[in-house]
Amino acid sequence: MTVSDSAAPLPDERRAQVVELLRRRGVLRVNELASELDVSAITIRRDIALLASQGLIRRVRGGAALLRRPVAEAPISQAPGDRPPPQPAPDSAEEAKAQVTIGMVVPSLDYYWPDVIRGVREAAAASDTRVVLRGATYQAADERRQLSWLVDSVGVDGLLVAPTTTGEDGEALVRWLQSAEVPVVLVERAAVVGPYQEAMESVVSDHVFGAAMAVRHLAALGHRRIGVITTRESPTTPHVRRGWRQSCGELGLGLDDALDADTVDRRDPEWPHELDDLLDECLASGTTALLVHSDPEAISLVERCQERGIRIPDDLAVVAYDDEVAELCDPPLTAVRPPKAAIGRAAFALLADRIADQDAHRPAHRVVIEPRLIVRSSSS
Repeated sequence: MTVSDSAAPLPDERRAQVVELLRRRGVLRVNELASELDVSAITIRRDIALLASQGLIRRVRGGAALLRRPVAEAPISQAPGDRPPPQPAPDSAEEAKAQVTIGMVVPSLDYYWPDVIRGVREAAAASDTRVVLRGATYQAADERRQLSWLVDSVGVDGLLVAPTTTGEDGEALVRWLQSAEVPVVLVERAAVVGPYQEAMESVVSDHVFGAAMAVRHLAALGHRRIGVITTRESPTTPHVRRGWRQSCGELGLGLDDALDADTVDRRDPEWPHELDDLLDECLASGTTALLVHSDPEAISLVERCQERGIRIPDDLAVVAYDDEVAELCDPPLTAVRPPKAAIGRAAFALLADRIADQDAHRPAHRVVIEPRLIVRSSSS
């Protein structure tokens, strides 16, 4: 539950209490101060920023501490030749307890995202960083609720998030993230903000390049009509389709004749009917190869081909996009494999660098990582 500021003391009184708590306890995390003073973590972060700018305290990872008194400020009564009392080292055990905590919100905890999460956790464990994970439901309102909880209640030092970015709710969520009081890195998503369309920090797979690799592989095998099937609800679909279209154009492959379908996913009751219509259109158009996003739809398509006597890959070559379970198909599917664990590791590294760098003018970083093509029996 988010802490309410309704009963909080006046700002000057509250900030004086922050200084006093730090004087008595040494180092405190943001969420500890927020709980002690019965205010939100965002309020405490603002107080810390102001007090630090006034030279009264200093920021440490995830919290704050009093400034150490420099030698020049030693008491006048100090006898000549006396040395000032020793000061604790910056990496003392007292400060070490202020462990960095990051929040992570992903739209699913099963398909695609477990490897991304694994990459984040491996990198976090290597740097003794705590990760608080929340799963959402591909809905901007749900994602906003989860993110607010992480910032206000947990008091995280930064956020990794794969947000919904389209529609009114998605655009509002992007604006909220851009104005968040903690650093934010988008994972497998990209967004721009402000009148100059400035990019937010992000780490993404180059899905356009991945789709182009699949088309070039199929073209190298002699296919001249290479179609595409995508699921219309997937955020990856626009990138896959762009890569397919661009590479077909570069290779001089006909786009008007080959199958081009953006359809429901395999869980939809209409999928079996649409699948038969797609295969009919595929045969009628002379399409001999397909790029299918994602694995479940590709496997379902291969199974239906076998039931109809369409041979894979003799009559129709198939490349799946995602490579989650493509190898388990019969025949095993050639697939484009996004670098999921590498995405997680890179996203964590970018966020850690942003947390450590207090420079307000640090430029935004956008990291793009290439997928791999895994060739198996469905195309060769």
